[in-house]
Amino acid sequence: MPSPRTRPATVLLLASALAVVGLGPAATPAASATVPVGAGSYSDTRPAGTSGPTTNTGTPVTPKVTAAARNRPVPTNDWWSSLAFQRYGDNPYSTPMYGHPLTYQATAGGLDVGYPTTPVITGDGRQYEFAHKRDLTIGLTGLNSPDTKADHWSDWTVTPYWSDGTRTLRTTIGHGSPFVYAKGSGGNAQITTAGAPTVFADQGNVLGITVAGHHYALFAPTGSDWNVSGSTVTAGLGGKDYFSVAVLPSTGALATFKKYAYSFVTDSKVTWNYSGGTVRATYTLTTEAKEGSERGTLQALYRHQWLHTTDALTSYTYVSPRGTMKVRESTSFTTTQKAAAVLPALPKSGGVDTARLRGYLNDVVNASDPFSGAVDTYWTGKALGRLAQLVPVADQIGETGIRDRMLNLMKGRLQDWFTAGGANEFSYDQVWKTLTGYPASYGSDTELNDHHFHYGYYVYAAAIIAQYDPSWAADSAWGGMVKTLVRDTANPSRTDSAFPFLRGFDVYAGHGWASGHQGFAAGNNQESSSESTNLSAALVLWGSATGDTSLRDLGAFLLTTESESIAQYWFDADEQVFPSSFGHDTAGMVWGSGAAYSTWWTANPEEIHGINVLPVTGGSLHLGGEKAAIRRNIAEMERENGGPAVEWRDLLWEFESFADPASAKAKWDASNGNYTPEEGESKAHTYHWINTLAAVGAPDATVTGDIPTSAVFTKGTTRTYVAHNHGSSARTVTFSDGKTLSVPARSTATSTGSGSTDPDPDPDPEPPTGNTFQLRAGGVLTTATGGTAGSDTIPSANGANHDGTPYQPLVYEVRGVNGTLTSGGQTSFRLQVDAGTAVGLGQQARVSYDFTGDGTFDRTETYHYFATDPVTGWEEYTQARGLKSATGSLSDLRGGTVRLEVWSAIGNGASKLQTGTDKSVVVIPYS
Repeated sequence: MPSPRTRPATVLLLASALAVVGLGPAATPAASATVPVGAGSYSDTRPAGTSGPTTNTGTPVTPKVTAAARNRPVPTNDWWSSLAFQRYGDNPYSTPMYGHPLTYQATAGGLDVGYPTTPVITGDGRQYEFAHKRDLTIGLTGLNSPDTKADHWSDWTVTPYWSDGTRTLRTTIGHGSPFVYAKGSGGNAQITTAGAPTVFADQGNVLGITVAGHHYALFAPTGSDWNVSGSTVTAGLGGKDYFSVAVLPSTGALATFKKYAYSFVTDSKVTWNYSGGTVRATYTLTTEAKEGSERGTLQALYRHQWLHTTDALTSYTYVSPRGTMKVRESTSFTTTQKAAAVLPALPKSGGVDTARLRGYLNDVVNASDPFSGAVDTYWTGKALGRLAQLVPVADQIGETGIRDRMLNLMKGRLQDWFTAGGANEFSYDQVWKTLTGYPASYGSDTELNDHHFHYGYYVYAAAIIAQYDPSWAADSAWGGMVKTLVRDTANPSRTDSAFPFLRGFDVYAGHGWASGHQGFAAGNNQESSSESTNLSAALVLWGSATGDTSLRDLGAFLLTTESESIAQYWFDADEQVFPSSFGHDTAGMVWGSGAAYSTWWTANPEEIHGINVLPVTGGSLHLGGEKAAIRRNIAEMERENGGPAVEWRDLLWEFESFADPASAKAKWDASNGNYTPEEGESKAHTYHWINTLAAVGAPDATVTGDIPTSAVFTKGTTRTYVAHNHGSSARTVTFSDGKTLSVPARSTATSTGSGSTDPDPDPDPEPPTGNTFQLRAGGVLTTATGGTAGSDTIPSANGANHDGTPYQPLVYEVRGVNGTLTSGGQTSFRLQVDAGTAVGLGQQARVSYDFTGDGTFDRTETYHYFATDPVTGWEEYTQARGLKSATGSLSDLRGGTVRLEVWSAIGNGASKLQTGTDKSVVVIPYS
């Protein structure tokens, strides 16, 4: 369920913007209240009796921007949106904004800045906050502005603007930036501190001060001099208009920060690429040199970023609500991740009884009201999503009649919404440049909340229709309206004059934000991360079904990025983010200041845990990458709940099936179908989902196919490979472990490698084994298969910290290896480890390459350790934990040596490493 806040909506399809962006047919703006888009239309005037964006007292508001920004679509739903959206009529400045590591709040005298480093537990232990607390204010002498406006913005930076008629101030702030860049006129630079500062360095125009235990550096133009008088620090600008302030990780970092203090950031931009099962994203800052010629800068990476980059990082770190941030000395960095899998539906399997499934499907399609009385955008979307999940399932068992009846239900309801003038319609707000569906709900109109939550269901349903009826999805038919919803929520264009860039997604934070106005002391928030990824998965399916690879790849980037953020910030998968004082294994909501074990509408543990699971679809498979976190999550839910789930049991069974399909099936079987489904679920879908995973195994995120609509499942030692081909001709899908699968046109194919469950299987050759090495007892790596499962003991760390340094490691090695490096390839591994019931253990791996076998290792890759749970049973440690460090560069192997070392990085107990099976392997990027 979305957050019960409010959000605004607007949409004007400009013909030029449509043509440039390529997201829909050119439409001529009509003088009337109806704008045609293909076979559909939207209105350019809100329906009578409805509201657009308002203050909390119901007064209509307009974007709070400068004249320079007046014609740009305003990025609502961002970390800084309160600068532009005055939700509270008595606050013309902003609420606290969480850039990390710094926090900000605009006031009459300038920009309040803080660096919260100590978490506070609130809400009866249910919320942790690194709440904004002012250390200092950046301003000008005498500045007393009546308001603050947004003057400029880019992908993750923004420039607030103050003017009191005599003085003007602009500051540029952003995610990951330890600097605040200021430009002012009409007064001297003025820094007002929360208490008398301690000066630790005075170099004239460069001043180092400590305030509230935090170290800051102040940089004025060369020739200026900072003057400290009590809590006021001033400097003349000597005819210049710039100065900067930085929070330092230590006083010893002053010289490094001074180097970049006059290299002002002017733009931030992310670019992404999907290729062959891998998503790469590059984050780049543009700078200008205010003094000298230095154009570099410093930027702090969030955990979800530094886990997936091999770019060099400094030793500097910062505290944040998202765990440790690590600093890079450059204007850019690149992340690389295996793409999150998406399928239209789980594959056909022998675990499903066709007759029983048919009965459940008939219950849905024959219901007196398949839409359960839904009238607003959210609940209509939920009903569309429920039907969309069942269309491929009905098709899978040959029930084409049921399939087509469901498709017609979905088409009818979507076409109703996609046509202006009826009881429900979409309406464009030219002022806020957003599209709102009426009847609206949960503040999607007055606060511009949750558009990505609501419209994701519509795009997903449309993608399923497009899979079976491409003509319906043509731009000249109903596809134009689908793309208009995409432009409102996830517009990939920065030049579209009708909609902002990626409204619902914060590219640097790595996840969506729900509130359109960001008007909270805790910053912005997102509750249902899974409804955010539902839109991303819908983009993958829509783009695949319609041949729009740009939208498909956008969806892959958004889904893959947010999947890691969810794992780290909602589920604390590595147990490195939540403060130890928080005492919870999951968060229902993530805030700019921290996270909370709660929802907007209930304290019921089932819904706190389930809200970040629904809807369960073929785009939810990424959740299966963190099985230990799922087990902890379910265990906590049952503790908090006083027993197994009752209210949202179907969702939580499905969630458990990502880690333990057999356990989930046992709970389903025990219910005998006697329960009430969650509103977006059905017994048909839950039965098919749970019994399919019980048959084929849980998702295996360590292996990816070279198209986004492919996935792998593992049960025991058997893998099931699945891919859906939306194209009009057959294609071969290649998986990262070397497996290939021939997939007919517009079909799903499956194979286990030795046979196929596809009704019309194609020959499925065995994968090449030359780059996949199994572990054998005695320290051997081998390409041989058919070994006997066993295990080696990993010695205890004996209570010491050996993170990054091998300590009594298990060593496995193969020599005489020849191979040609695969362009862009990377090492991968999956290692089965078990700590038994021991608490606080972490196993670590290092892979080394000696390219010529001369005894010198030319490339060494040390991976972050894997924190095992205190539950007996194998857990999978993979390269997805990310590189901790690397030396050298990969090159071809000519009689070379490959070595794997595994040791205990932390803990006070021994653990086990499985050998002899294809569950513990190293895969090298060579052919």
